[in-house]
Amino acid sequence: MFAIIQARGRQLRVAPGDVVDVDGRPGDVGSPVVFEEVLLVSRDAGDVVAGAPFVANARVLGVVGGESRGPKLRVFKKKRRKGMRKTRGHRSIFTRVQITEIQA
Repeated sequence: MFAIIQARGRQLRVAPGDVVDVDGRPGDVGSPVVFEEVLLVSRDAGDVVAGAPFVANARVLGVVGGESRGPKLRVFKKKRRKGMRKTRGHRSIFTRVQITEIQA
């Protein structure tokens, strides 16, 4: 059984037992998380339920496992023949979520 959820503007394929990184969702370690925006649910019997846009009465439950940081990104801007160069850096903060159950 798996589901496709929408979390903070991204679509993720999740199954019970998976550990996923979600963009900067606040929460203490061990606190429960509920994802209500379920786009698709596939059951073990082969049944696939797609929503328009979301599947009715479907939820994905999880537990916050901590925070992690994404890779370093370099943003470099340059204008040729003008001597202008600017370098900035960026690292996103992710929340690690352990998926426990899919209710559909």
